[in-house]
Amino acid sequence: MSKILTLEDAPAPFSFRDEAHIEEFLSIPTRGLVEDYSKISGDILVLGVAGKVGPTLAMMAKRAAPHKRVIGVARFSDPDVKRRLEAAGVETIACDLLDREAVAALPRVENVIYMAGKKFGTVGGEPFTWAMNAVVPAYVGEFLANTRFVAFSTLCVYPFSPVNGPGATPDDTPPTPLGEYANSCVARERVFQYFSHKTNSPGRLARLNYAIDCRYGVLMDVALHVYNGTPIDIRTGVANCIWQGDAISHILRSLVHGTVPARAINIGAPQTTNIREAANRFGEIFGRKPVFLHSEEGKAWHNDCSEAQNLFGDPVIDLDTMIRWNADWLQRGMPLHNKPTHYEEREGAF
Repeated sequence: MSKILTLEDAPAPFSFRDEAHIEEFLSIPTRGLVEDYSKISGDILVLGVAGKVGPTLAMMAKRAAPHKRVIGVARFSDPDVKRRLEAAGVETIACDLLDREAVAALPRVENVIYMAGKKFGTVGGEPFTWAMNAVVPAYVGEFLANTRFVAFSTLCVYPFSPVNGPGATPDDTPPTPLGEYANSCVARERVFQYFSHKTNSPGRLARLNYAIDCRYGVLMDVALHVYNGTPIDIRTGVANCIWQGDAISHILRSLVHGTVPARAINIGAPQTTNIREAANRFGEIFGRKPVFLHSEEGKAWHNDCSEAQNLFGDPVIDLDTMIRWNADWLQRGMPLHNKPTHYEEREGAF
């Protein structure tokens, strides 16, 4: 078997040629992931694979463990996502996860990554959000027996914490959700914990901070404001930004650290990103002065990711590199997802 290229050994590009180049680099596994997946048995099922993060996660899992079947499940309303996954060796199954019988018919494997969920459009569409974030996990939970699993969650289940403090942790900060979306995410976590306990299935709940790609993310949101001369609401003065490749490596590796019942783990960088400083850096690159609105408040969604760092090490890609990549991508007029993160939202209304 040929040696697997890892992120630590791959030369970081100065810039990305196109979207295919981004996805190729985002899906390079870390050395630790390759080692972990050489030790676990069974194939991998990725539920809700067709979102912003899912394709590169499934591709990374396949690259880390070429001998395993990696099966991506989604509705696949965009056939191009299905095509790209299959070209990377990921098997695909079209399935509406709100169809209980269809979920029950999915192949049983030993490892499940659950990514399905609904966030944006919750205001005005609350029933569908609750169905996706609370009902679907119950359907999936019914076949968790004899599996390891990781379920995606969010930092939004936490209350705001002082930005100059250590940040919220799963053990010390009970969920205090703000708004319908965050409440439904607590429901998702509790449903998975229930089935983890009932079926004796080890799992983790990955409370993800802000994953960074060059096509979307907090840094691109800030870059767009600076580039276009629109004001940045600076009340949320910090955000935890982690390169998407590092984030999905940490999440995939969480499979080998499951607990019964499933425990939450914060996924993010060891330090927060100062929004004002990031904006000023973009301003230097673009030759434009950022415009700020309001002033920084003392609290925000701020959590402590030290458990992930202790288990998986620090992210490979640093903040300066992410800023440079995002600035270059924007200046060249390359494609964007046009899906703002709304990191500055302080009322929980998504």
